[in-house]
Amino acid sequence: MKRRWILSWLFIVVPGSTCLAADRLNVLFITVDDMNRDSVGVYGAKVPGTTPNIDQLASEGLRFEHAHVTVALCQPTRAVWMTGRYPHNSGALGFNEIRAGVPTLPETLRQNGFYTGILSKTPHVVPSRRNAFEYRRQREEMMYGRSPDLYGRFVAEFLRNARRSDRPFFLMVNTDDPHRPFDTRTPAAQRSLVEVDPAMEDGKSWYTREFPAPSRIYQPDEIVVPGFLPDLPVVREEIAMYYSSVRRADDVVGRVLDELKAAGFADNTLVMLKSDHGISVPFAKTNVWRHSTLTPWIVRWPGVIEPGVHETEHMVAGVDLAPTILDILGIDAMHGMDGRSFLPVLQGGKQGGREFVYTQINTLVTGASHTMRSIQGKRFGLIWNAWSDGTTALNSEPMKGLTWNAMVSAAESDPAVAARVKHFRYRVPLEFYDYERDPDALDNRIHDPEAKETVQAYALRLGEFMRSTGDFALADYERLGLTPNLPW
Repeated sequence: MKRRWILSWLFIVVPGSTCLAADRLNVLFITVDDMNRDSVGVYGAKVPGTTPNIDQLASEGLRFEHAHVTVALCQPTRAVWMTGRYPHNSGALGFNEIRAGVPTLPETLRQNGFYTGILSKTPHVVPSRRNAFEYRRQREEMMYGRSPDLYGRFVAEFLRNARRSDRPFFLMVNTDDPHRPFDTRTPAAQRSLVEVDPAMEDGKSWYTREFPAPSRIYQPDEIVVPGFLPDLPVVREEIAMYYSSVRRADDVVGRVLDELKAAGFADNTLVMLKSDHGISVPFAKTNVWRHSTLTPWIVRWPGVIEPGVHETEHMVAGVDLAPTILDILGIDAMHGMDGRSFLPVLQGGKQGGREFVYTQINTLVTGASHTMRSIQGKRFGLIWNAWSDGTTALNSEPMKGLTWNAMVSAAESDPAVAARVKHFRYRVPLEFYDYERDPDALDNRIHDPEAKETVQAYALRLGEFMRSTGDFALADYERLGLTPNLPW
């Protein structure tokens, strides 16, 4: 493959080391696990002090306002990142391996001379491609992905190796926070833990493990419950645990960036930070509402992106990550990618065709099929739940926590909570939301006569997306007969 050397006009002098040519651009890709975008300070978090390090990174580069993942589920969303393909075109519909013969980002970079590395989430990132990453550290080596000190140690080790190799590097750093189990140091949390996650390999429960303490512990009276959840006491307690875990994820981010700077690579390394999807509670993870897939996406590129850019015009998605990184590095695009590079946007230009994103769910970690499709613009979103028939019930990981149990209990006496529990369990075939007026997706307007024309336009566009990408669900979608007449 052809490689274009970029930024040849700039040289970086690193004290105490040799001169590094900036045309050897490195890439550091940091991911946080199960973190809502509105948990980040710079993205409007209503809880103070949640992410000081992520906020600092955003101040040094660009943050997208309208950035989504393609699948709000751990392994399949990472397969999208690594292939630039929708799940139905990579074979990774759920917790499946990427189909043989489908090229991946780390393998392509390694073939083009990059030293590749990964910290944590190794079973979820191209698990079948053992040679994709030359350097690997499992989450167990970093206190199950929750130790800032151990992340720092291994990042420093990787960077020393990269310097000795005299090659540019691609390092993917994955925190396991704020994925369950949430931090349990609040007194209320200790009182309310009525369930635990399954035992780990050594027989210990998640909740009895001793993880490093976050730099800040949140109490229930300090937090704001997401608007798509009822503000119940136990829900508030679990969300406080979640925010403590958010802070620990931010601690990891800060330590990783400190090591990058200490090693002398900060000025010739492109840094991207993204969450893999929303929080693991009902109505976020494993679904296709806006708060399921809308995540922070921050890009720091010294010498190219001005500090403090807030990009509000273009919509980008996880399927665009691999094409963009390859384009930045001047490496030919991988065969079969569905996404496209947004390099022109990073360079301050405009790019057409970025008015919508196409998101989906296929199979869950249980192996059960729950086909969902959504098309979202900046304001509106249409959802098709192919599995919803009035009797089939959803059973997903976000239902295993304290929040779901509290909602089910409250539903016995609270009709409003009962309606939310029923909706989450069984859904309806079609949903349409005005996210500008209803950001928490509480008012399904699919049968609103005033929205009819917009719904039909979105229904047509969703079908076009499915057709253009070869989506296996298209035939079932077309049988609904949504256009030109919706079933009012």
